[in-house]
Amino acid sequence: MIIRVRRVAAACALGAALTACGAPSAPHASRPAPTASTAVTSRPPTLAPGPAGLTPVFKNGPRVDGKTVALTFDADMTADQGPRAAAGEHFDNPQLIATLRALKVPATVFMTGRWADEYPAEARDIGRDPRFEIANHSYSHYAFTGDCYGLPTVSRDRMKADVERAYTAFKKAGVPNAMPYFRFPGGCYDRQALKTLSAVGVTAVQWDVVSGDAFATDSDAVAQQVLEGVQPGSVVVMHCTRSAAPATEKAVRMIVPELRKKGYRFVKVSELIGAADRHR
Repeated sequence: MIIRVRRVAAACALGAALTACGAPSAPHASRPAPTASTAVTSRPPTLAPGPAGLTPVFKNGPRVDGKTVALTFDADMTADQGPRAAAGEHFDNPQLIATLRALKVPATVFMTGRWADEYPAEARDIGRDPRFEIANHSYSHYAFTGDCYGLPTVSRDRMKADVERAYTAFKKAGVPNAMPYFRFPGGCYDRQALKTLSAVGVTAVQWDVVSGDAFATDSDAVAQQVLEGVQPGSVVVMHCTRSAAPATEKAVRMIVPELRKKGYRFVKVSELIGAADRHR
């Protein structure tokens, strides 16, 4: 998902430059040691289906359940971008992942299956780090509606298969427990898309704070936009790529200490969804 925003969301040509995130196999000294709670796999929290069984949509956590905030990073790579990667374009940002680890910030990575196919070692490295969780961002990063920031469109009869193919790609890469959360490419969806994906059993995850980091070069502006937008329970959408979101890593280094000074605690999306479910 890429949206370029300064205060108000503005359309941008996503097909020209899409973002992604990743990290190399790095020393694990800064990672939390496995504990009984992390070693035992429990069922991730999800929201109940919406009216008529539609896929539920999650935007933010409770505003009254403490000062928590979830940073999310979209690992975008479309199905037809292999030649660009082969030519040297980097759809990953190892330094950003290293910074999140150094700052001890948990995060949720919404990854496309095509990206996992391109960077299986990075996908596995992130997926096996208990500080992070990997969620589904489709396989192809094609839009699930028409007129979605210039993205190609996946047909209705291929939507379910596209999501399931991403999970297959994660498993092939060695990601042990991909989460049952799905972010629509471009954030674009309609009732028909929600109906079509109901059989997959995912919770669709949107956001309430757009960082504006896509294509941005001013890290101060990105940080300011996030800091001004965050409320208790917020979900922040960001990106991690060296090619299309070069300011993100530096912005994160400014955002994290400032939010901590304000009393915020960083969590993964799963924790916010669990809190939202308890408040229903």
